[in-house]
Amino acid sequence: MLAQIPLRRMKVITPLQIVLFWGGPTSAGRVEALINLMKDPSIMKRKLYALFLCLGLSVAVLMTAPQVQAGLGESADSVASDRKALSAVQRASTVRNGYTVQEFASDATAVREYISPSGIVFGIAWNGLAYPDLTPLLGSYASEYQQALQQTPHQPGLRRYHAVQTDRVIVEKWGNMRNLQGRAYAPALIPPGVSIDEIK
Repeated sequence: MLAQIPLRRMKVITPLQIVLFWGGPTSAGRVEALINLMKDPSIMKRKLYALFLCLGLSVAVLMTAPQVQAGLGESADSVASDRKALSAVQRASTVRNGYTVQEFASDATAVREYISPSGIVFGIAWNGLAYPDLTPLLGSYASEYQQALQQTPHQPGLRRYHAVQTDRVIVEKWGNMRNLQGRAYAPALIPPGVSIDEIK
């Protein structure tokens, strides 16, 4: 069939075009698709325009999608994002002297976020069967926590206290296998008159 196409009408076919137009389920269908492509390159142009249009729309949607906010150091609005990131459900919101506590829980862990009167999360505490993923909870503090964690010696044992401290954040973990606990807080963000012992 290829021999029937006049040489002057044949176009150069790139590997990308072959991949995009490899055609039907049979080898005959694939050959037919290539022949049609060589006879009419405008098919390729239309398909490429459609492909680039779809890619452009996808990029636009991703760029305008709201970014997941972090917990520690962010506004109280970030609590909903943290809850979603941990697949947890809202439990309670409690107003205390000088701050508010919002609690949410998953099947394995309960998390409490401590919010100052100015609406900033200054501390986080948790307890349960497993430690929560601290990356969304620590937000902008997560990278420096990870760096400090790598430099902190590991202490073996089922029941232990483990603390990681940087210039801006302190993360503490303790407990046993069925009751793992911990907290993270930014000392500079703790409201006046609030003790770190209240973050629990």
